[in-house]
Amino acid sequence: MSAIALLVVGLAAFLTGYRFYSRYISERIYRLDPDYVTPAHQFEDGTDYVPTNKHVLFGHHFTSVAGAAPIVGPAIAVIWGWLPAFLWVVFGTIFAGAVHDFGALWLSTRHRGHSIGTVTQSVLGSRARVLFLFIIFFLLLMVNAVFAVVIANLFIANPGSIFPIWMAMPTAVVVGILVYRTRAGILWPSIVALLLLYLYIWLGQYIHPQLPDFFHFAPTATQMQAAGGDMAAAQAAAMTDGIRAGWVIAMMIYAGLASTLPVWLLLQPRDYINSHQLFVALAVIFAGIVVVHPVVVAPMINHHLPADSPSWFPLLFITIACGAISGFHGLVASGTTSKQLDKETDARYVGYGGMVGEGTLALTAILATTAGFAIYAGVDGWHEHYASFASASSGGVNAFVHGVASLCEGLGIPHEVAAIFAAVVVISFAVTTMDTGVRLQRYILEELGSQYRIKPLRNGIVATLVAVATIGLLALGVDRGAGGMRIWPLFGTTNQLTGALTLLVISAFLWRLKRNVLVTAVPMVFLFVMTTWAMVQQLGGYFRHQWLLFGVGAFIFVLELWLILEAVVAFRKMLGGGDPGTPTEKVVYDVLGDE
Repeated sequence: MSAIALLVVGLAAFLTGYRFYSRYISERIYRLDPDYVTPAHQFEDGTDYVPTNKHVLFGHHFTSVAGAAPIVGPAIAVIWGWLPAFLWVVFGTIFAGAVHDFGALWLSTRHRGHSIGTVTQSVLGSRARVLFLFIIFFLLLMVNAVFAVVIANLFIANPGSIFPIWMAMPTAVVVGILVYRTRAGILWPSIVALLLLYLYIWLGQYIHPQLPDFFHFAPTATQMQAAGGDMAAAQAAAMTDGIRAGWVIAMMIYAGLASTLPVWLLLQPRDYINSHQLFVALAVIFAGIVVVHPVVVAPMINHHLPADSPSWFPLLFITIACGAISGFHGLVASGTTSKQLDKETDARYVGYGGMVGEGTLALTAILATTAGFAIYAGVDGWHEHYASFASASSGGVNAFVHGVASLCEGLGIPHEVAAIFAAVVVISFAVTTMDTGVRLQRYILEELGSQYRIKPLRNGIVATLVAVATIGLLALGVDRGAGGMRIWPLFGTTNQLTGALTLLVISAFLWRLKRNVLVTAVPMVFLFVMTTWAMVQQLGGYFRHQWLLFGVGAFIFVLELWLILEAVVAFRKMLGGGDPGTPTEKVVYDVLGDE
């Protein structure tokens, strides 16, 4: 199968969906109003509520949601064959993910910029709000823990990426100060910063600092067994654990500090620079595919799965989350993006368009891992990498990095530089997602502190410290971080569950406005079925051997069932003419006058 054919079909589908389906939704379903005063103008404070140019906001939203997940998920899922992954990415993006992201942004804008969890109170009731907040907290906990481990592993495997990643931070701060303190335009400073980033990438060949092993872990029994009794090899593996733990802690410190800064100082300029970086990366990868013309070596549908591989149905729809639909996107859309939306009509470009960009990234991940990686490893090497589900899971990101590097080689870029380039792309988005996620986790803890009158949690600094501490414990608590990717399946189910619940809240609001709910209700039902099915399967597997994941998963599953029951009660009240929500001065819904 030609990689070019898949690329052309996928991009054509995305463009068609944005051109026609998003217009129908914006005009007939969400009915965007260009004169509506958005929360960014209503509550402008210079820190969280900041009216922002739609292109800059697109950069923030796109890079916040485009973390490592749209790369990791497809890189794992192609073990089931390229066709199921391709179809889910394309159709999931157009009819589920983009509708979800667009809807969460619009709904939050109509509720004073409140998060989707808080909006639940005015739509489904106060108990539903608290339940949803707890589910969101656990989702954010797992997102940040997984990404911390992914970043740490990439720093270890690609030390040339360390220098450019850390140098990008002060560069973005300088851009933020130039733009917001001197009122300089953002385009040229961001382009200069992007060029500096590529300079840092080139220098990364020669400057690659690595953290020392602060912890001096002793080899585990598993490491001794894997090393065949070779003490030196086992000690080397234990040293890697120690270095990984150091990077996880370093990322926790960074994310805690970054999440408390004003959005204009680091978040917006860095995300805008990263959006340029992603567009350049996509252009380079697409050009590499055209020049190299690689063949997809993965089977269309894999009928000879490894013994440790679960069935693709329903696990495919959980493994590929952010590349098709993701509950985390709704948290970003309603948590930070809605507070920066200048005009309500910008929501189509930022929300639906941002998810189309995410789907495009997932499409490149499929092509890089099924075609580009085979150039690097050879056809036999590809099949060896995907010889087990465990290998595919642990090495998915590196397969993407070397797949992209191999495609870039066709353009005359040295493999080592191209590998640093690809690693920086992945890490940049993962870091962006992490500090946005920690900021959102702080919001959730503050809301729960207010709900249960826990005064310390109402303090932003205390809430941030609690968030960072819990993330670090989860990230390092699974085999000292070495088993951090074991959290991924539970992250996928919780993420998709959150997406289904967000679609439920949007559907309930549309029902109250007497609008067509099918565009949100159909993907909502599909996600609920797939997520519940996958969760039950996973809990059965965790029960005997992985008590941590079983406990967290069971708790989230109970919250899901409880919240669904609350939704059923709310819909019964609406059918009876009642109002299930509890709008107050703090949480209100705002609709057009003719409604």
